[in-house]
Amino acid sequence: MEYITDFHIHSKYSRATSPKMDLEHIAKWSEIKGINVVATGDFTHPSWFKILKTKLKEVNTGLYQIKESSVYFIITTELSCIYKKNGQTRKIHLLVFAPNLEVAAKINKTLDKRFNIRSDGRPILGIDVKDLATIIFNISDKAFLVPAHIWTPWFSVFGSKSGFDSITECFEELTPHIHALETGLSANPLMCWQWPELDRFTLISNSDAHSPLNLGREANVFEIKNISYQNIIKTIKTRKGFKYTIEFFPEQGKYHLDGHRNCNIRMSPAETIKHKKICPKCHRPLTIGVVHRVNDLASRIEGIRPKKAIKYKSIIPLMDILSQVLGKGPKTKTVAKQYFKLIKAFKNEFNILLNVNHVELNKIVEPIISKAIINMRKGDVVRHSGYDGFYGKIDILNKKLKK
Repeated sequence: MEYITDFHIHSKYSRATSPKMDLEHIAKWSEIKGINVVATGDFTHPSWFKILKTKLKEVNTGLYQIKESSVYFIITTELSCIYKKNGQTRKIHLLVFAPNLEVAAKINKTLDKRFNIRSDGRPILGIDVKDLATIIFNISDKAFLVPAHIWTPWFSVFGSKSGFDSITECFEELTPHIHALETGLSANPLMCWQWPELDRFTLISNSDAHSPLNLGREANVFEIKNISYQNIIKTIKTRKGFKYTIEFFPEQGKYHLDGHRNCNIRMSPAETIKHKKICPKCHRPLTIGVVHRVNDLASRIEGIRPKKAIKYKSIIPLMDILSQVLGKGPKTKTVAKQYFKLIKAFKNEFNILLNVNHVELNKIVEPIISKAIINMRKGDVVRHSGYDGFYGKIDILNKKLKK
């Protein structure tokens, strides 16, 4: 059976997160989106963990549900490690999978003795990420760790501001226990394939959602006979049954290119090098984005897919598509009316974005909307890249669309 999964989200107890990121809204919007397995997020936060223990019931080994929902929850959290190594301050985000709530409780108890895990759903820990991994693996060898959004400048394993030049430099002797990497919104597998160092890792994609509407903006599609925590981790490790990832167009991510947001400066890597990484307006350092960082480390030309690499498909969230076509804000009643009209007709958002043909779409909505969806599937879009904290824009209202 096919399962669409989103392993990285946040609860209402994380900073800058919607108060609607509770279990009920997460489950409801996962069903609307077409997500079958969704993360709990934030299991280290005491208040959120109490809710998880109270409302979740284990229905398959390591997977949980709430009442009146068919969506499976998997126990995960994101931890932020800030520390010094090799003379440089490192800021690494780590996605942690726990095999069950009992193991999550043990992780919480251990971390609570040394760190403040109560201040935020994604707590900041002053510890080397390798030492944190050691602690977690000592608690359970079934725990699974994934470096999060690996290219983000400020908080990632390869980030231009605080990252490393290899996984081994970061995790040292624990490197063999790291099996997967999360690409992040500003990168996609095509970009990662340029660096042979990453061939041995499975690339996964998740939404990092802070609101219900953003669930599933990136996701993973598995073919698994018997769904369970163990079989999900096995699928990630072996790639057997891992059909494809669902990706943002990476240009839409807010750190795709180099730039300086205070000066509205956006640059390609070549332009940045020409300006010696200095903003031409204020003469301060530019924020080096994902494309530049990939170019620094890559040794393979773009377009070559490694033998065992997982395929991917690029999407634009349905509300964003409707917003552009209708000329209304994504949160307006006009967009919502069309959105739920489509959901009612075709079950969920992923089915609409990935599967329903234009003939069927045209029966429900104006042809220009179905044309926009088909253009998205083909990648027939105009891309305006994000930079230094600003999201980019994927324009589907191009000349070809209007013909």
